[in-house]
Amino acid sequence: MDDAFGRADHHTPPWMHHGRCRSLSPSEFFPSDGVGVERARRICAECPVKAECLEYALTFRIDHGVWGGCSERERRRILRKRRLTTPARPPLHEAR
Repeated sequence: MDDAFGRADHHTPPWMHHGRCRSLSPSEFFPSDGVGVERARRICAECPVKAECLEYALTFRIDHGVWGGCSERERRRILRKRRLTTPARPPLHEAR
C-alpha cells in the first residue's frame, strides 16, 4: 500500500494525476442511476490507476460514487469479504 494511504490529509495523492477521470466532470462518477454507473465503469476499465483508486476508496471508506470501477454497493461487499476472510486476532491475555 502506498504511503499516501496511511494518513488522511488534504493533498492529492500522486496517482490521482494519472486517472482517466481527471479531465471529466465529477458528476460522471457520482451517478443517480445504474446507467450512469455503467458509463463510469467503462471509463474506469481502461484507467491506469484503477487499483489504486479502488484501494483509496476502501481505505478511506468513501461511501458515494464510482471509484476504481466499483459502485458503493460493490465496495461494501469487498470490505465485508475482507473482514470475513481476515483471520481474527488472538485474544489478549489478562494482565496479572
